[in-house]
Order: sequence, then structure tokens, then C-alpha cells
Amino acid sequence: MRVVAAVVRLAYKPRMATAERGRARVEQPKGPSAPPAGLRKRHTVSTRRVGGSDCHTVAPRDRRATRAAVYLHGGAYISEISPQHWSLVSKLADAGVRVEVPSYGLAPRYTYRDAYPFVTAVYRDLVAEFGAAEVTVAGDSAGGGLALGLARTLAGAGLPQPRRLVLIAPWLDLTMGNPGIPAVEARDPWLSRAGLHAAAAAWAGGDDPTDPRLSPLNGPLVGLAPMDVYVGTRDICLPDSLLLRDRAAAEGAELRLVVCEGAVHVYPLVPAPEGRAAAREIVATVAGRTERPTGADPAR
Repeated sequence: MRVVAAVVRLAYKPRMATAERGRARVEQPKGPSAPPAGLRKRHTVSTRRVGGSDCHTVAPRDRRATRAAVYLHGGAYISEISPQHWSLVSKLADAGVRVEVPSYGLAPRYTYRDAYPFVTAVYRDLVAEFGAAEVTVAGDSAGGGLALGLARTLAGAGLPQPRRLVLIAPWLDLTMGNPGIPAVEARDPWLSRAGLHAAAAAWAGGDDPTDPRLSPLNGPLVGLAPMDVYVGTRDICLPDSLLLRDRAAAEGAELRLVVCEGAVHVYPLVPAPEGRAAAREIVATVAGRTERPTGADPAR
């Protein structure tokens, strides 16, 4: 992770280091979101339209899936799904999980107001087929925030909670007002508040960024599915993940936090030893296996 942090600081930190660069990133053309050819060769892959947006299904080729997941990709709500996301989706399919990957619209053309009806419809269809007890909702970074926000809105939509929520370095508060963030930001080789504020404003579309659908750290946690949260100590999302843990404990909600020392943002997606160990653990959890590979300290 020390090597990864050094490379990321040189290659990625400048992209969102200032408000001007953040606004430029928001306005950049979006790339494709279709599953890559290698994924299609390995798994059964299909795409369907749900309410005007694409949803990709990745399923095991050689067996019937008995577990399912909705995976919401990160990218600050402004960037398309990446090869790292597809790699984790592929690992889940290898383990016998059918994965729904909603290609939700990105800011600035789209906002959270477009995303919620879409991902709710995808979840409703999956629950109707598999039952909520066999479905996990997972996401990383912005997608992790959207996953938690979705879980909070399910009761209002007349839907049950999933079996589990898996949140990888979730972006929990668009305002990033936690007083612990500046100290961690100095160690984060990737993300900067200055650039992220531009992405947050575009995704909010003029609405209050403290709304729990935008900043799911706000609002009650009681009644939500059990949560697994993964975050590194070189991750700007760490302070809010710690606060989420504390609030869950105070409210009696079930949350397991894994903090990986020295790890960068969304480290389970990183092809380093720490990332591979966390990815194996996530796959085992979603697939319903009992084994848990040794990795970061889950008690932190």
C-alpha cells in the first residue's frame, strides 16, 4: 500500500486538487459503461433498460446463482464504472453470485433525483426474483453512499431490507464537514475536498446536500440491514466511516468496520495484498460462505 500510495499521489491527486480542476472534471465527457469483452467471455452478461437507463446483469456461466447483489460503482457521481469495479463484479460471479450493475446517470446531466427511482426499481426486481434474504447491496465511494441512502429509502418504497450492506470507503457526507477530515486529507494520496465539492454540488442539483439521500450519514440507522464497512487510514472517507460506526453503536444498529492501516481509498479494489485479502472477504460474505480470510483488524 505504501507503493500504491506513492503512485496514486503522482498520477491522480492533481486531477481533483483544486475547485477549478474539480469543475473541469465534472464537465468532462463521460466514457462508456458497457461490460468489457473479457467479462462477457467469462460470464453470462446481459443488458436491459430499466426506466430509461441501462442495467447490466453479470451471472455465473456454469451454474445457477442462489445469491444476488446490486453493485453501485463509485466515481464521485461524475465518472463512469472502471475496470477495477468490473474485476470485483467478476469475482462475485465466480463465487456464484448474480450481480446487477445499474449504470446510473452521472452529474452534471443527472442528479440523485434520477438515480434513486432507477436503483430502487433494479432492487425491487431482484428481490422479487431471489427474495431479500438472498440479496446484498454493495457499493464503493460514491456508490457506497448511494447504497446506504437506498437502504434508508426502502421502507418508504414498501420494500424489505437486503440481507446485508457492503460499503467500501463510502462517501457518507457530501459537505465533508467532519473536523477530522483535514488531518486525513493530508495523508490521502488521491482525493481532495476542493475538487469533491464541485462533484457534490453537481450531484445535489441545487438541493440541500445534508439531505440523507445525498449524505446518508445523516438520519437514523435503526432498522437497516447489517453493514460491513471497509476503509483505509489514507482515505478521506475514514473520519465519517468512524462516525458511522459510533452512531450505529449508539443506535443499536449492526455494523462491522474494517480499517486497513496505510490503505488508500477503496483499497479492496486495489490489486495489492491488502486489497486482494479484503476482496476475498467481501466475496465470501456476499456469496454466503462462512470463511473469513485474515486481513485488517475488524474491531477498529
